[in-house]
Amino acid sequence: MTPDADLLPQSAAHARSLAARFYVDAAMPAMDRRAVFDSAWHLVAHVCQLQNAGDHVVADLAGLPVIAVRGADGEIRVLHNVCRHRAGPIAQCDGLAAKSLRCRYHGWTYALDGVLKSAPEMQTAEDFRVDDIHLPRLQVRIWQGLVFARSGDDAAGFDVLVEGIDARLGTTRGLERYGHHQRVGYDVACNWKVYVDNYLEGYHLPHVHPALNRMLDYRSYVTETHALHSLQWSPLDSDASLYGDGDALYYWLWPNTMLNILPGRLQTNRIVPKGVDRCRVEFDFYYAPVQSGLDASGAARAKRGADLAFSDEVQQEDLGICEDVQRGLASGSYEPGRLNPLRENAVHHFHELLRHAYRETSVTA
Repeated sequence: MTPDADLLPQSAAHARSLAARFYVDAAMPAMDRRAVFDSAWHLVAHVCQLQNAGDHVVADLAGLPVIAVRGADGEIRVLHNVCRHRAGPIAQCDGLAAKSLRCRYHGWTYALDGVLKSAPEMQTAEDFRVDDIHLPRLQVRIWQGLVFARSGDDAAGFDVLVEGIDARLGTTRGLERYGHHQRVGYDVACNWKVYVDNYLEGYHLPHVHPALNRMLDYRSYVTETHALHSLQWSPLDSDASLYGDGDALYYWLWPNTMLNILPGRLQTNRIVPKGVDRCRVEFDFYYAPVQSGLDASGAARAKRGADLAFSDEVQQEDLGICEDVQRGLASGSYEPGRLNPLRENAVHHFHELLRHAYRETSVTA
């Protein structure tokens, strides 16, 4: 088989962007599902959302509906959110202290561990036993208070995904100490990879994000790449009513998870593909105890409100440029452009991971 020239490895010094077809071809969502998402680790929740038995969180893992639930035995499981009867949803929203999981289509009811407990009016179905049926269960890893899951067996190990991050965060910035505040979502008219590309470089900061650029030190902006994640880091200088001083850490974890860590705040970001030219960006905001629900002071509420408002301003800027880029990719005009080795090394890293995944899938297909 003749190798696809667009998928051959490229050195950072001579790298070009991915060809437009990987962002606009109608076959790409299925390809991305097989090559990238089916065997990847996905962020599902934070443990603060699953404190008690029956607490549950629903998520979309690139087309696979799942539910994370704390069982009566205290274990957190991630299960397929698809009834084994006729594919109805087990849960459609997050919830607290559920005694069981009940499909809203025909009322089949599962225990918190995913085993079927009852199925109405199935007495005449021969050789039907409720305890033979259970919701498929994903692999789960809890790291820094974050719940990750994957359905495949052949992905790289989780330890490789997060290697070195614990040491960088240290004991004072552990993510498990944060408390959940709220979720904000955006529907974006672009391929999921366009949004990831945009996230992975600060090259556009002076041109797209004037307010954020004033807070960060563009001259000192550093991007590091690791096996399956990258880090963008910059000193941060903002008003005390927002973040104060410190540093900004922007982690990307293969393939579609971002952790935005600023003083007193963790913002997680999941990019959920919804079609070749559509994705949903879901942000969850978590705050350190001094700013969480434990602190209901007016100053804490104002600080959280300022964070939400500023984040929305930045996201609106990103959404606009990402949708413009998607239109450019679909125009027929674009030919892969040269990447900036200094400012776009994490984009190159992402594209090399994609090229490898696509090559492997093409060989085994």
